[in-house]
Amino acid sequence: MERSSVIIEAAINGFTPRTRNPHVPKSAEEVAADALACFAAGAAIVHNHGAVFGDPEAVAAEYLAGWASVFAERPDALLYPTANVVDGILDIRHLELLAATGLLRVSLCDPGSLNLGGVNAEGIPVGSFVYTNSFDAIALQMEQATRDRVGPSLAIYEPGFLRCALSWWRAGRLPQGSMLKFYLSTEHGYMGAPFGLPATRGGLDAYLDILGDCPVPWAVSVVGGDVVASGLAEYAVQRGGHIHLGLEFHAGDRTPTNAELVTEAVELCDRLGVQVATPDDAAKLLDLPRR
Repeated sequence: MERSSVIIEAAINGFTPRTRNPHVPKSAEEVAADALACFAAGAAIVHNHGAVFGDPEAVAAEYLAGWASVFAERPDALLYPTANVVDGILDIRHLELLAATGLLRVSLCDPGSLNLGGVNAEGIPVGSFVYTNSFDAIALQMEQATRDRVGPSLAIYEPGFLRCALSWWRAGRLPQGSMLKFYLSTEHGYMGAPFGLPATRGGLDAYLDILGDCPVPWAVSVVGGDVVASGLAEYAVQRGGHIHLGLEFHAGDRTPTNAELVTEAVELCDRLGVQVATPDDAAKLLDLPRR
């Protein structure tokens, strides 16, 4: 496998309601079918949210229920969940339980905090929700990934998130198999209000300027838009990056399936003459720890 291989990751649901896209998978059965369709279309990694939050054992069980048939058909699959909260506090025990099965090879860490919300009739951001990850909470996530030998997906919502991750890299403490995901926001953002850097070439260039000579693999994502149609997926591939897409963040005047979005990214890579990574290719490229 050459370095030109491009990892396509599909974030297939998140909190996206079916009123925005009727194809968003919700149940464990729908998640399984959707994940398999994405892998068949060319995705190397699939990320999904479950419907259960709170009790870590119940959370882990729901993910496993959705993943079981995927691993039965695709033992090479790279799947990972979202964060969990217990009594208002970040809880990583579901990650530990999933890692203990030997199935989890990719984990997560959101190395920062930010405001998320909607907008009022004047377009002014409103809401009281702050997505909080203290430095101590970030350390717990990083240490879990290292201890359980899983490669964390590092979601970069704001430049400060990247600077925190780079601090871990410079200290030699960034977990093996890490991958950075640059979330560039349109004016629609995740819940209606924009955040972070804009979904432009300049926004991506700013992240790459901060990244400097750090060799950690990275992908670009457009929150509240379309990463391929915007041209940013093509620009990212030309800059040596990868592609993060899916109905968690996709928005626009059409309602594609996750597999259709993956297919569009594959077609882009074919046009650019670059290889699309399989899950096994991605595991090698990311240097995921062996279990």
